Amino acid sequence: MSPFQTFVGKVQENILTPIITLLSLAAFLLFLWGIVEFIAGAEDEEKRKSGQQHMIWGIIGLVIIFGANAIVSLIKATVGAP
Repeated sequence: MSPFQTFVGKVQENILTPIITLLSLAAFLLFLWGIVEFIAGAEDEEKRKSGQQHMIWGIIGLVIIFGANAIVSLIKATVGAP
């Protein structure tokens, strides 16, 4: 295994994976907060709209994060890193 492959594997394992995990958790918590806000403000149109926006942005964030994770995995597989 070349030094470059080892480097890519270590960068993904030690830097990218924890960052992606943290961002995924943040996006999921935003989505959950939107659900709570949506349900708690069932009678207030403004609170429902705010909750809906939080849910939408949480889902968009998760899609972007998982897409980035797929791209990183594709690069890792392309260079043959462990």
